[in-house]
Amino acid sequence: MKVALVYDRVNKWGGAERVLLVLHKLFPKASLYTSVYDKKKAPWASVFDVKTSFLQSFPFANHHEFYAVLMPIAFESFNFNEFDLVISVTSEAAKGIITKPQTKHICYCLTPTRYLWSGYAEYFKNPLLKFFSMPVVWYLKFWDKIACSRPDKFIAISKEVKTRIEKYYGRESAVVYPPAEIQNPIEIQNSEKIKDDYFLIVSRLVSYKKIDLAIKAFNELKLSLKIVGVGSEEGSLKKIAGSTIEFLGNLTDKELVRYYSGCRALVFPGIEDFGLTILEAQSFGKPVIAFKGGGALETIIEGKTGIFFDESNVESLIKTIKQFSDLKINSNDCFKQAEKFSFNQFKRQFTEEILNQFPDDIKKEK
Repeated sequence: MKVALVYDRVNKWGGAERVLLVLHKLFPKASLYTSVYDKKKAPWASVFDVKTSFLQSFPFANHHEFYAVLMPIAFESFNFNEFDLVISVTSEAAKGIITKPQTKHICYCLTPTRYLWSGYAEYFKNPLLKFFSMPVVWYLKFWDKIACSRPDKFIAISKEVKTRIEKYYGRESAVVYPPAEIQNPIEIQNSEKIKDDYFLIVSRLVSYKKIDLAIKAFNELKLSLKIVGVGSEEGSLKKIAGSTIEFLGNLTDKELVRYYSGCRALVFPGIEDFGLTILEAQSFGKPVIAFKGGGALETIIEGKTGIFFDESNVESLIKTIKQFSDLKINSNDCFKQAEKFSFNQFKRQFTEEILNQFPDDIKKEK
């Protein structure tokens, strides 16, 4: 069976990119189709045969917001006639590919397009931007509704995303959680911990992640906070950070292991679709301090592997950090929780969903 993978754009590193590498394990010969590819920003993608759209030759192609209106055309221009199965991994336009009836299309949905639906108010809070973008947003919403009808099957990365798919797209979906994997156990055990007393954030530095909220809280508490990741908000976040906040940029997995191993807890201040870093932290026996919403509700056992703050503001987070100091966490509980989201579990469930949908196609290859 010939398989292709499709992803919105290959120019960053985060949880979705880890998902693609997991799918590469399942389908090592699958090519990866995408709108644009930046080799310098996405060295992880070197394991793939990457196929790009016509946007790759456009100036400033990596600034996808410049070409949002062209994304539908970019993905509709790909030809998948030679493939038996196409898996789109997407939070935007990749689900809008066009396939013939004999080519099956599964969409592994990270979330319905955030800036059009669940995150619209956040992205367009500037009145002028909201007004002048209305024609483009209207067109993209119209196209997104058409695109969501194209996959033969939706698989959501969490119950949170399953609810959004039903709400915005009117489609049913199965839930298969992504696995949390960084290194093998021997490499983890042999890694030298960072000798410091600190909390940790591992995230892209973009507005909806609410990193500013955590920085303000830790500024006030005068506690050490180390931040792993880069993004468009990095400059503004550094401006508000006090002396106890350290920005580490992007790290290799080997470096990241050291920081996970040595931290007191992971801080997760935003509402996420799933939140792989929550499970990564628990796989190192570390608890999580998270906002009570989104995918965190599916991956943290309150009082046992982490603690929630109820309101998305500095005061609520500060109160919860203080409560965390009195919380007794057993690292084994964190390990056990992370084990529920293993690669083997993902492989079994994802393969099962394919078999249920396309038994005749797949069994021929067995």
